[in-house]
Amino acid sequence: MEAVQYIRLSELTRAIQAAMQASFASKLFWVIADVSEHSYYASSHRHYFELVEKEEGADGIVAKMRCVAWRNGAMRIKAFEESTGQRFGSGIHALMEVAVSYHPLYGLQLTLHDIDPAFTIGMLEQQKQATLAKLLTVCADFISEQEGVFITTNNQLQLRPVIQKIAVVSSSSSAGLQDFIHTLQTNSFDYSFAIDYYYTVVQGETNAELVYEQFLEIYYSKIPYDAVVLIRGGGAQTDLLIFDQFILGKVVAKFPIPVITGIGHHKNSTIVDLMAHSATKTPTKAAEFIVAHNRYFEEGILDAQKNIVIKAQQALSISAQSLASLNLQLIGHARNTMAAQADLLIYIQQAIRHKTKLVLYESQAALNQLSCKISAQPATVLARRQVELNCTVSSFALFVKGYFAQRKNELEQYETICRIMNPQNILKKGFAILYYNDKMVPSGQHIPLGAPVRIQLHDAELSATITAKNNADGNADL
Repeated sequence: MEAVQYIRLSELTRAIQAAMQASFASKLFWVIADVSEHSYYASSHRHYFELVEKEEGADGIVAKMRCVAWRNGAMRIKAFEESTGQRFGSGIHALMEVAVSYHPLYGLQLTLHDIDPAFTIGMLEQQKQATLAKLLTVCADFISEQEGVFITTNNQLQLRPVIQKIAVVSSSSSAGLQDFIHTLQTNSFDYSFAIDYYYTVVQGETNAELVYEQFLEIYYSKIPYDAVVLIRGGGAQTDLLIFDQFILGKVVAKFPIPVITGIGHHKNSTIVDLMAHSATKTPTKAAEFIVAHNRYFEEGILDAQKNIVIKAQQALSISAQSLASLNLQLIGHARNTMAAQADLLIYIQQAIRHKTKLVLYESQAALNQLSCKISAQPATVLARRQVELNCTVSSFALFVKGYFAQRKNELEQYETICRIMNPQNILKKGFAILYYNDKMVPSGQHIPLGAPVRIQLHDAELSATITAKNNADGNADL
């Protein structure tokens, strides 16, 4: 039996290594693959993972190789995460620059030199745009687009003036939920809120159905919520892919209660943000949005209250000015009336004296004539004339009595008017006269602080000093 020709394993591996180096040394390849079995060791800044290529339209694996990223590769991965907002790990689909190497101990593996963020961002954006296009086509009755802005049934709803009853869709362990609750409970305006929690998983594309079911539960509860708040406390871009799913975009766009999102992203908006009534960046911002909305309503009420107070003060000021003006007019009219009545009384007295003298003169003349006739005529004529004279005297007496009674009634009327307009009677009704420097003043505008004044009441005269002045609007002028 001939001896078998053999070589040591190390010799074979070295031969393979030499052949690999001869074929792949100093060569870099851009490959598209999925990442799986990822591990990261922060102490050495190393990533260990596998690159996998799957069958198109199926889950079967057609190729798989181990890959490692050393310090430089790890720095490129960090830059990739910062650029895309997506954490590097199992499940991502990426374009990577790798080198092929072979080691006798570790076998065949790839070393990552670079990773293209634009490829990953483009893939995600393509998926997002495809979903948006599907929503516009399938849900055209409640989703439309105008100049790059999506118009949905939900974002056309009118928020109630005050948001108090809230349904929150979130993970029970979400730190963002705690931030949301803390911001609402510690708001500086002491607003109170009634919150119902609908817990679910809010990450992972395959969990979109679970979030959808929570929206259905809110809808079928028939509870009149003021708003539904969808919360997630941030994370990598891939963690937010759940909010780019068709099923969630559709339910949010058509939901009959305003939806406010706070899912912790600081760059591009998700599809759910575009379909919702109001999109905020974080759970804290969502809470601040609600508090600010309620504050806007309260400020409107406070402004209305302030306007009512101002209008009331203005009305009172105008009424006070009108009353003061009316008081001055009343006093002036009373004085003018009294003066006119006094002049009229003097005129009446003079008229009575003149009329009396005239009547007496005429009567004297008639008596003289009668005397002459009596002397010349018989006694019958004298008797007749005596009767006529008696009638004349009676008529004169009645005329004078009636004339004086009429004039007395007129004087009594004028006396009543003067008594009503008497300042003393006006003072008895609660009014007062203010004197400064021994002059009656109708306004306090020119009376300085500290000035001595006299206040005339109906039963007393008071001395006072001005210690404060209030303007017509009620504010103190110190």
